[in-house]
Amino acid sequence: MEIKFNTFFRDELTIQDIQKGMESGEITSKELVMYYLFRIAKYDQEGPKINSILEINPDAIFIAEALDYERTVKGTRGPLHGIPVLLKDNIETKDSMHTSAGTLALENYVSPSDAFFVEKLRKAGAVILGKTNMTELANAMSSEMWAGYSARGGQVRNPYGDADLFVGGSSSGSAVAVAANFTVLSVGTETDASILSPAIQNSVVGIKPTVGLVSRTGIIPFTYSQDTAGPFARTVTDAAILLGTLTGVDELDPATFKSKGRAQQDYSIYLDPNGLKGARIGIFNTVSTESDEYDEELFKNSVQILSDKGATVIEDIDIPSFHRDWSWGVSLYELKHSLDNYLSKLPPQLPVHSISELIQFNKSLGEKALKYGQDKLEKREQFPNTLRNPAYLNAKLEDLYFSQEQGIDYALSKYDLDAILFPSYIGSTISAKAGYPSIAIPAGYMKSGRSFGVTFTSTAFSEGILIKLAYAFEQATKHRKSPFMS
Repeated sequence: MEIKFNTFFRDELTIQDIQKGMESGEITSKELVMYYLFRIAKYDQEGPKINSILEINPDAIFIAEALDYERTVKGTRGPLHGIPVLLKDNIETKDSMHTSAGTLALENYVSPSDAFFVEKLRKAGAVILGKTNMTELANAMSSEMWAGYSARGGQVRNPYGDADLFVGGSSSGSAVAVAANFTVLSVGTETDASILSPAIQNSVVGIKPTVGLVSRTGIIPFTYSQDTAGPFARTVTDAAILLGTLTGVDELDPATFKSKGRAQQDYSIYLDPNGLKGARIGIFNTVSTESDEYDEELFKNSVQILSDKGATVIEDIDIPSFHRDWSWGVSLYELKHSLDNYLSKLPPQLPVHSISELIQFNKSLGEKALKYGQDKLEKREQFPNTLRNPAYLNAKLEDLYFSQEQGIDYALSKYDLDAILFPSYIGSTISAKAGYPSIAIPAGYMKSGRSFGVTFTSTAFSEGILIKLAYAFEQATKHRKSPFMS
């Protein structure tokens, strides 16, 4: 016999919907958590087997009950009080859940502490519902590995239409879980496209913040220069609320020092339905029309909406460095240094404490760990971990110069722009190398049923502007549709 939930749960819920329901007594946080666990069981682990969830927090219902009681005796802590949030599996939590980045080597690792922003989420009253599946080691394992696959969790599937559709990487589980209504919110991480890509592919909102706006402490690393966590939600409003909770200066993360006085605690102040009026937006559309992720008609429609809602649209802007032959030295050298350092600090009872030990561990398990091989890891094994190599230093300097001065900042200045609009997530690399923010938002569906989206990008700490533009676009279009899952 199937569990019955009241009619409050008939639709996807926003934070505002939930808070109103809790205040009126229609629902509780406990009931909400139970509802999402029910959907995870029915659609993620059975039925279509979406496979976006890697682990459930065994204490989630207890936490929700405590927050329900606190609401009755003290009131709410804020908009996230009692709201379930899922975390990508490379984000540390100090509870009973593991943090493995999808690897079998770390499947028994329980962190002694929360990631900096996870602690902030708990203080805000969020219920950490569980961990999401991801591309193993944030796509640092193998050049042959499918996006959304990990040895520990298997393959994440796209909830829209064909289950073999591209899910985006590497925060695929976090995006899919939101799209399939297994949670209200989730947190992913990005080095390059790992938030923007799955947001586009799964018709949700994804914000990749300025590097340093959100602390990197407690995230299994890929790079120092480009890593950041960021929110997924079904609406710009919910993504903005979550982003404000994630920000903060962390004494253990020097990247956050530059955010002091520039980060916002409340990005909902930028939610203006008329936010496109008077904005200057450059359109960058130098993209192969043969790409499976591009739809010319949908992109033109998106540009027309900007104009119709009062924005000044500057077509075919030039970004001088966009098509340059980028060096990948930063990610090559920084992964070796950062991941080796991370592994070296793990408890002695764990089986690996270096990339070399991780490679050997995987080999000992054979096909179970190495369905797609580990050529990316093996390539990095021989790299030095001093970060003094001239190839690395020059790559780091060139990345910054060509992505900022000769890239995004050049275009913003030349055309006097507030932001740049890209189809899909084709601007992810240049913004990632610059450390600049982007927001991906649904922009319709292709004839095949595949999701399409656009990305707004601008300079450092321009999240407020991007949220304002994206919100106005969202309100004008209302493109997002729920996936049908039987």
